[in-house]
Amino acid sequence: MQADQARQAMADVLAAVHTAVVGRNDALELVATALLADGHLLIEDLPGLGKTLIAKSFSTALGLAFTRIQFTADLLPQDITGGEVWDAEHSRFEFRPGPLFANLVLADEINRAPPKVQSALLEAMQEYQITSERTTHPLERPFLVLATQNPIELEGTYPLPEAQVDRFLMRLSVGYPTPEEEREILERRKARKDDRVDVPTVLDLARFRSVQRAVEDVELDPALERYAVELVNATRADPRVEVGASPRGSLALLRLGRARALLSGRDYTVPDDLKGVAVPGLAHRIIIKPEPWIRGLRGTQVVREALDRVPVPKVP
Repeated sequence: MQADQARQAMADVLAAVHTAVVGRNDALELVATALLADGHLLIEDLPGLGKTLIAKSFSTALGLAFTRIQFTADLLPQDITGGEVWDAEHSRFEFRPGPLFANLVLADEINRAPPKVQSALLEAMQEYQITSERTTHPLERPFLVLATQNPIELEGTYPLPEAQVDRFLMRLSVGYPTPEEEREILERRKARKDDRVDVPTVLDLARFRSVQRAVEDVELDPALERYAVELVNATRADPRVEVGASPRGSLALLRLGRARALLSGRDYTVPDDLKGVAVPGLAHRIIIKPEPWIRGLRGTQVVREALDRVPVPKVP
């Protein structure tokens, strides 16, 4: 698929999503970028800001199989992976798939699940497979996890392991709508006379996979590869940082940058593509030392300062 065709396909997807979601243009473009780059996405924001609606709208517009898992403290691994069930008719055990067997999985309030559930989810996110008893079951691609967590409610939650956080290609916040957008939300609800919103299906599974494959054909200048490495190394060299971004962060920058270029209709990457995804692609991979963290330093600020310090390369 050509770059302009891919851009038009994703523009149609975003237009379909906007039939349900008012405004939030920057956040929706970042979600589209992560999905196009075939990566998992963590949305850290307050309740009631449309995270579930965004996930369902994208799955419908893209023509993907969608499931939603409400993570709770009493959840078991088998509740999300499925398990072996006795088939009395054939006198044997057979595997019955759980809700992880979908193309787009909404993991709602992911930090409420206990460690064993997180471990099962981590295998799915990293290996694209589920292990049940002694059998491994592959997951159909694309397999995309869109997880949410509340940044202020800590009671009854389990901190996500750093290894799992690092598997998310991007972390972002949706944020509150503007007063004008909120009024439009109310007007649309009054006009519909129903809470449900019908989102048109724009693509199908095969076409979306074709759009995703087009990301690999986006040209990347070696100077931009060096720029990505220098940005990541700048997070590691910061004396206020306990753990900087891993090489997975460098790979994430390149994947997201190429996807952002494709969304712009280009088959080549420019420095602004990497700069535009650096904060959501790297900040969650950084662990701040205790004293700076208490003073309010966060990974977001570390990445922004690295962007200011590292020289931007000139590419043809």
